[in-house]
Formats: sequence, C-alpha cells, structure tokens
Amino acid sequence: MYNTPIHPDFVRTQQPKPTQTHHEEEPIKNNLFTLHSANKWMQIQSIQPDPQMLFGNFWHQDELCVLFADTNLGKSILAVQLGHEIGRGACIEPFANNAPPAKVLYIDFELSPRQFQARYNDRHATHQFTDNLYRAEFNPEAQMPPGYHTFEQYINSGIESLIKHIGAQVLIIDNISCLRSSSTGNVNEALTLMKHLKMLKTKYKLSILVLAHTPKRNPANPLSRNDVQGSKMLMNFADSAFAMGESNTTRGLRYLKQIKQRTGLEKYGVENICLFTLQKQYGYLSFTFAGYAHEFQHLRRHTHDQRLNLRLQALQHQSDGLTQRKIARTMNLSVSTINRLLNWTRVSIR
Repeated sequence: MYNTPIHPDFVRTQQPKPTQTHHEEEPIKNNLFTLHSANKWMQIQSIQPDPQMLFGNFWHQDELCVLFADTNLGKSILAVQLGHEIGRGACIEPFANNAPPAKVLYIDFELSPRQFQARYNDRHATHQFTDNLYRAEFNPEAQMPPGYHTFEQYINSGIESLIKHIGAQVLIIDNISCLRSSSTGNVNEALTLMKHLKMLKTKYKLSILVLAHTPKRNPANPLSRNDVQGSKMLMNFADSAFAMGESNTTRGLRYLKQIKQRTGLEKYGVENICLFTLQKQYGYLSFTFAGYAHEFQHLRRHTHDQRLNLRLQALQHQSDGLTQRKIARTMNLSVSTINRLLNWTRVSIR
C-alpha cells in the first residue's frame, strides 16, 4: 500500500481520524477473486517482466491466442513450425521471438502418426525437430474412468496432466472443435472451454495458441472476427487472434492478418497483410515470408450483380440511420468501400 503524504496545514486544522482497515490487506475468504487497489495492481505489474514476442506482433507470451483459417490452407503446418521455432528459441523471419527456448506441448486432434510423419519426411531427408517440442495424440478409443461427469472434463484433466508432466510453457491445440462433444457455436460450450483455457494459462503461466476453422465465407470479403467458426465467445475470451487467408490472385500464396490484439498495436491489418509461400526442403514443410500487401489485392473481385447487391444492402443500412463506419462493420467491408457503394453509379467496386 502507498501512504499518501498529509499536508501540514491539514494536520493543524483537522482532528486525527481512527485508523481505517484496508480491505485489500484482508485475506479473501474464497479463491473466486483477487482484490487490490488499482495502484497496488500497477505496483505489482511494474515489477513483472514485459511479455516477449513469440511470433512478432501476432502472438506474445502469456496470451491465449486464436489462429483461424479455412480447411487445408496450412494453419496446422504453421502451428507446428511455430512450436519448433519457439522450442529452440528461434523465429520465423522477420517476425521476432524474443523469448528463450521453451517446452512446447502440441496436442494434435487432426493428423494420424503416419500423416504427421509424411509431412516432415521425403526421399532425401527426415526433419529433426527440437527436443523441446512434444506432440500428443488423442486416443478416440479411450474410456472415461469413474469420477468424471463428462468426457470434456476427462479431456481437460488429461491436458493438464500433460502440461505438468513435461513442464510445458507453451500449449498449442489443433483444433478447438475437437475439445467439445458439440460445436463451439453453443455459447455455453464456448464459455466453458475458454474459461478452462484461461485457467490453465494463469495457473501454469502458459502461452496458448488455439487453432479454429472458418465456416463457408465469401472470398471477396476481408477476413474478420466474424469468420471464426462457432460462437464469438471464442474471440471475446482471446487475448489476441490472427487469421490465415488464401490469395485469390496468386496461386499457392497465403497471407496472415491481425484480427485482435491486447498487447501492442495492430501492425498487420487490412493495409499490411503478411504474405507467405509454402515449401518443403530437406523434409521440412514450412512457410516462408514473401512480403507485405493490401488485403484487397488478394480478394476475389465482386461481379456486377454482387456489387449491386452490396449497394442495396448498404443503402438499406443507411436508410436505417447507420453511419458509414457502422455499415462497414456490419457488412464486414472497409469504410472506403462502403463510401464507393453508396455513391456508385458506374464506378467499379473492389
């Protein structure tokens, strides 16, 4: 606690008051809340080390981060690559990893052992991963033992046991939809899931990356938080999020875009997406940075009928009293695109 200095004039003119009990010094009777004054929180955090970058501005230490993309774009490949680089204290150039080597637990609900081996092996070489990268595979034939009310509780307990067993500092889950019996579109399911991951993050000081799918979407629209499959609760609980998209102008090109951040500022938004190519060298399937671009350069172009339909939607929102900025958020388009739609005669709209 800080003791506020008392001005001498105040001492002369005021009677001393009884000493007050400060609630923040009293023990909390349960573990539901931790209570301090705002200044005490500032003091506590001032002596904590700053979270280091794990993947540039996309993902920092101590964050629960979500990476989402359509099926077969390569998000699992990127996640394994991140696990390997973080495990050896290296980075995917030019995106900094300022943290020391860490033990990484990669829980794979997607690939079989044979599929995983095939990705990182060819006729010439087999890739050698860092010893700090551990891969766990789900056993679909496992029977839930007594003492658990749901299979989800059993999975959560198993994940926590693995974290403790290897002393993991980084957890990567591929993918989130496999952790629940129903779709994460169910609000209660999503809430329970994200609360559990938050608990693990705090309890074990973890950095967590969770992979998620995007539902069927219009490839002419920019990627946004609305493209995460299931409930938006996933995004509400995430500390950060980024998405992987596919270029509709250059075959084989992928791009990453920041969607949410609480540490630092947005650096890789719609005007500065990060381009990547996928390659395999010496058995190692991985992404290589290929430059920066504006997202609209890599989106599918709207046809005349699509542009007309978008214009009608924008005009309807405008008649409802929405500003151009609110219309842009509602339609998942840029403000400049909305402006062109509302003023469109024969101007082509991207």
